[in-house]
Amino acid sequence: MAQDEVVARYSSLARAALDGQDVADCSAAEFERGCFGATGYGDTGTLPVAAVRASLGCGNPVAVAELRDEETVLDLGSGGGLDVLLSARRVGPQGRVYGLDASADMLELARRNAEQAGAANVEFLHGTIERVPLPDRWVDVVISNCVINLSDDKAAVLAEAFRVLRPGGRFGVSDVVVDGEPDPERRQAAEQRVGCVAGALPVAVYRELLAAAGFVGVRIALTADHGDGVRSAIVQAVKPAAGEGLEIRPMRASDADQVLAIYQAGLDTGQASFETVAPSWEGFTAARLPHLRYVAADTGTGQVVGWVAASAVSSRPVYAGVVEHSIYVHPGCQAHGIGRALLSAFIAAGEDAGVWTIQSGVFPENVASLALHQALGFRVVGTRRRIGCHHGVWRDVLMIERRSTVAGI
Repeated sequence: MAQDEVVARYSSLARAALDGQDVADCSAAEFERGCFGATGYGDTGTLPVAAVRASLGCGNPVAVAELRDEETVLDLGSGGGLDVLLSARRVGPQGRVYGLDASADMLELARRNAEQAGAANVEFLHGTIERVPLPDRWVDVVISNCVINLSDDKAAVLAEAFRVLRPGGRFGVSDVVVDGEPDPERRQAAEQRVGCVAGALPVAVYRELLAAAGFVGVRIALTADHGDGVRSAIVQAVKPAAGEGLEIRPMRASDADQVLAIYQAGLDTGQASFETVAPSWEGFTAARLPHLRYVAADTGTGQVVGWVAASAVSSRPVYAGVVEHSIYVHPGCQAHGIGRALLSAFIAAGEDAGVWTIQSGVFPENVASLALHQALGFRVVGTRRRIGCHHGVWRDVLMIERRSTVAGI
């Protein structure tokens, strides 16, 4: 179903709610059986009846997101405004909640409900969830309730959620997903039955798109079963934390020159590697996994100030969860926590991807690197003595590794 058809459908539901009718975007039996609407909430008693009546969600993202005082929240596809009003309570008068919807009728309904509720810390925006009309790094939390499944460009939705979140920000949504490999025709019928008109994402694909957008700490918990592999789910993820003025994001091809310049600057110190010349970008990418590559970028200038990436240690299946990593920080930006932020994000992303061992080699003289890794759970497993000659000097290498407490146990 095209976006304009989705908007038309929900606009008609909004007009029905404005007229005082009960609304549902699936069959009445499925709406009740599948725990859709306001049934998942326990704190709607003082809210406008119209907001509760127009709730079309499949969970309670407000509870999932664990909102706190003074936070700024964005609700993707805010509908009649129920989750916006509940969020406004949680963040308090010093917080702010934005509701975004593509339907002008839904916005009219939501604004009326907000006025009736006396909510002064909310704002409703007209736009699409694939192109959010807010600046970069503007909100602390992104929520959504059974809306992302309606988009025909879910990768764009998740990329936009990542963009508008501040570093350390949280993504907490209720959505409809596909679990397993059910018969396509029966699955499509189930999706239509629960109002998932654009097709739900398989759980594995949802994870992949969140990771591609830059999220870490991904958790997908299945809830209500709608039959034929279609499930409601709680989806949670985090934008990597970073220091003031920094953002940790996936590495892009457009970062090539800056990444390689930082690589060369690290090699020039004589303490980073036996290598003396950074490879070409083609060589860099060929030697590393296509995922698990991140940069730390200055949010003001966009300049890359550090990077981390992984290489496979073997093509044998038994080592599928073992990687070797490299991490480099621009020499002029060290001792600012950039390496710690990069490595923390890398570890979290690795665990999301099922990596159970991260390993590397460090020169004993590189005290700062060794301390950073040990602070984040790496241990020295041995010393390879006089393993290579570097600038005319035979050098030892400390072999370090970090075993996951989540993956591979």
